[in-house]
Amino acid sequence: MTENAWTRWPSREALSRAGISRARRSLAWGVRLLVLTLLLWSAFNQSHVHGWGVVGAVAGVVVTAVVSWGFFRTTYAHRLFASLLLIAVLLALAVVAETTGFRGPALVIWCGCGITALERLPVAIALPVASVALASYSAFNNDVWLTTAATVVGLALAGYVMRLDSEARGHAQRLLAQERAARAAEAESAALAERARIAREIHDVLAHSLSAQMVHLEAARLLIERGADREQILERVVAARGMARDGLAETRQALSALRGELTPLEDFLTALVGSTDGAEVTVTGARRALSAEASQTVRRVAQEALTNVRKHAHGAKVQVRLDYSDHEVMLKVRDSGGRPGELTGAGNGYGLLGMRERAELLGGSLQAGRDDEGFEVRLRVPV
Repeated sequence: MTENAWTRWPSREALSRAGISRARRSLAWGVRLLVLTLLLWSAFNQSHVHGWGVVGAVAGVVVTAVVSWGFFRTTYAHRLFASLLLIAVLLALAVVAETTGFRGPALVIWCGCGITALERLPVAIALPVASVALASYSAFNNDVWLTTAATVVGLALAGYVMRLDSEARGHAQRLLAQERAARAAEAESAALAERARIAREIHDVLAHSLSAQMVHLEAARLLIERGADREQILERVVAARGMARDGLAETRQALSALRGELTPLEDFLTALVGSTDGAEVTVTGARRALSAEASQTVRRVAQEALTNVRKHAHGAKVQVRLDYSDHEVMLKVRDSGGRPGELTGAGNGYGLLGMRERAELLGGSLQAGRDDEGFEVRLRVPV
């Protein structure tokens, strides 16, 4: 046994009533009432006690009960000196009871002190206290020595077993509290992750749509200031209206995704490339359902990649390939190169960076770069 084990108090969870079943509590209170009844009966049953002696005996029983209650409270608070003082008072009450002829109550008090000391005090303190209490019991008990020795050993084992039982219960209570705290932290983390996901969805939709609208509206303003004809201005306004309509559709789609109402990924990509001239989509591998976050990441990367094609490679041929493998899904968007489009100045330049962060949050990766023929975006997401 280590030094810490010798001097360590039983935990407050072990000394409290938490985790004790109702049946066990009822049994404990029944035992206490039985002991109190025996003490009172012993006090009144003594033939030599009359008048004020009965009052003194009853007062002694009440004082013993109050001091015992105080001992339970001070041990729960881990107050060593107060606990030792109270158990010393109990031992003294037992001595007084023995000297005044109340041997039965004295023996009960000594036995109770031995058991509760082993159960509730640090081992280094409990052993001498229990030894004094049980030695006093042995000295004044009238049974044969073998019976007395067996009783003392049984009482000591009972106290130690009760200590082990209370410590096991306290350990279970601490584990339960830790599990509850872990679940609360997990729920909070999940809520924060969901908030971050919602924020990313709103940002991806609104940043793309509003930046494109701003470009068209700014162009319309410049055309008005330069006195351009009505058709040029109207073309820009109509384009901005189209961007607003597309942004509203994407917002609705993002809300559907947050509710778990997603259209199949293949259908989404087909509809997406349908709005881009010279684009085609190919799907290979065994199709499977993806998590909402993984599916949204693939969709947003495809949208961002095609937006970049319209910005920087207008008129280029685009190949969109979605490949399902055993452990991941890969999206590849490749263009053949073209001239800068009219949306070249739209956006803040952080689209692919945001998509890369999305992929890394899922344990995937995103690579984007230019080669001799054009530009390629490759996304890998584990499934």
